[in-house]
Amino acid sequence: MKSKRILSLRMLYYCVLAHSFAVGHAVNYTLTLTLPMPPGVNNQYVSLGARRVLSQEARRYKSTVTRLLKRARDSGAISDDLCAAAQVGYLALFIDFYFETPLRRDLDGGLKIAQDTICAALGVNDNRVVDIHLVKRIDPGNPRIEVELEVLDEWQFEREREVLVKAKG
Repeated sequence: MKSKRILSLRMLYYCVLAHSFAVGHAVNYTLTLTLPMPPGVNNQYVSLGARRVLSQEARRYKSTVTRLLKRARDSGAISDDLCAAAQVGYLALFIDFYFETPLRRDLDGGLKIAQDTICAALGVNDNRVVDIHLVKRIDPGNPRIEVELEVLDEWQFEREREVLVKAKG
């Protein structure tokens, strides 16, 4: 299992593609990553007394992915322009999960930890993600996730609605 994880981590270094392209006057930024498979939601937390905390497996995943993305940022594979655009724009996230088997895990069980970790490593609040697409695929010899993060330059919400908040008192 460890050799698979090391292979996946090495793959990231070669698979980080950050690019921008002009459409009219707008610049679209896209980041493509191959990352290790995140732990399932049932393996992400443990109980310590009355508290729920991240498990060792979840902490190790976050640390590993953060380190890999920092290395990609430091090398210029992930541009400062992309990070700056992601911090002020809205984001679309496309993730293909490559599982070892088709029915052992839910598709969305690793979404939150992957989304949180990627966004944090880019200095982005994950509440900027407005569009998510997940796909379940099978690759028993190489479980991983393939991620495409796109900065949406022209995202608009439907007609804004006034929200009334009842005052306490």
